[in-house]
Amino acid sequence: MKVTPMEILFTLFDDTANILQEELACTYLEALAETGENLFHNNILQDDLSEVTKKRLRKKYAEISLPSFSDEDIRKAYQLAILKGMKGHAQPNHQMTPDTIGYIISYFTGKFLGARTDLSILDPAVGTGNLLSTIINRHVNAMNIRAFGVDVDDLLIKLAYVGANLQKQQTEFFHQDALEPLFIDPVDLVVSDLPIGYYPNDVQAAEYELNRTNGHAYAHHLLIEQSVNHTRPGGYLFFLIPNNLFESEEAPKLHNFLKKTVHIQGVLQLPLSLFKDTDAGKSILILQKKKTGVVPPREVLLATLPKLSNKESLDKLMIGMEKWFKENK
Repeated sequence: MKVTPMEILFTLFDDTANILQEELACTYLEALAETGENLFHNNILQDDLSEVTKKRLRKKYAEISLPSFSDEDIRKAYQLAILKGMKGHAQPNHQMTPDTIGYIISYFTGKFLGARTDLSILDPAVGTGNLLSTIINRHVNAMNIRAFGVDVDDLLIKLAYVGANLQKQQTEFFHQDALEPLFIDPVDLVVSDLPIGYYPNDVQAAEYELNRTNGHAYAHHLLIEQSVNHTRPGGYLFFLIPNNLFESEEAPKLHNFLKKTVHIQGVLQLPLSLFKDTDAGKSILILQKKKTGVVPPREVLLATLPKLSNKESLDKLMIGMEKWFKENK
C-alpha cells in the first residue's frame, strides 16, 4: 500500500517530536513546536542536546525535502501530530477546529469574497492556527494574503506560528488577550471559532458595548464586537457559534448591536454528526459590516447542512444556495 506524502511528513513530525520530548523532558506539543522550528530553519536549534540525539535528528531530517511537499500536506500532517499531542490532555480552549468545518467555512469565504488578489484576514482566537491556515490554503487566487492571529495561550500561538512558517504563510501572531487593544488595521475578513464562556476581566469588559450590567460578560459576545470593530466597511465576518447563541438573556443586546453594525448574511447549522454531543452543535454565522452602497440581502441565507456523506441532500442544498447567491449577491 502506497504511503501518502501527508503520512510521510506525520511520521517525521512524530518521530522527531518523540526524540526531543525524551531528551528535553518537555511535553509532546512543546517538542513538536521545537522540531517544526528545526525543519523550518534547516538546523538543530536546541543547544542542550547530546551529540547522539543531534545525529539521530539530522538523519531523520535528511530523509525528506520540505519544499517538495504541498502546503496542505504540511498542514494536515502537522495538525495530525497536534491532535495526537492533545489527545486526553486538551483543555476546552485547546480544541482544534476540525478540517471538515474549515473546508465548509473556506467554501463560503470564497463564495462571498469572490476571486481577489489581495486579502487581509484576522482570527482573534487563532489557537493552533488550523482554521486560519485552511482558509489561506483554499484562497488560491489571492496571491497577496496578509493574515493576523491572536491568542492568549503561549503554547498554542507557538504551534500556530511554527505551522504558518512551515507553510510559508505571511501571518503575524500576537500573544495577547484579544479583548485588549489590538494594533492591527481593519481587515477584509474575520474568521473565528469563538471560545465560549465568561470573560473574567471586568475592567476591560467595561470598554465594550456588549458588556453585562451584572456579573462577567460573555467572552464570545465581546469577541464579536471586537471583530466588527477590526473589519473594514463592507468586509465579512465568519464565526463558528453555538446553536443557542441567540437564546441567552444577553441575546437581545447582541442582536441590537448586530442590527446596528452589520448585515446578517447567513446562519448555517452544521450537521450534528460532526459533534460528539448534540448539545455542543454549532452553526456558521456570516456577517457583512455595513457600508454606504452595500445593501442587505433580500432574505438571510438560512440552512441546515446535511451529513456530507448524503450526496443527494447536499446537491439539493447547493442548488438552493446558488439560487440565493444569484438573487442576493
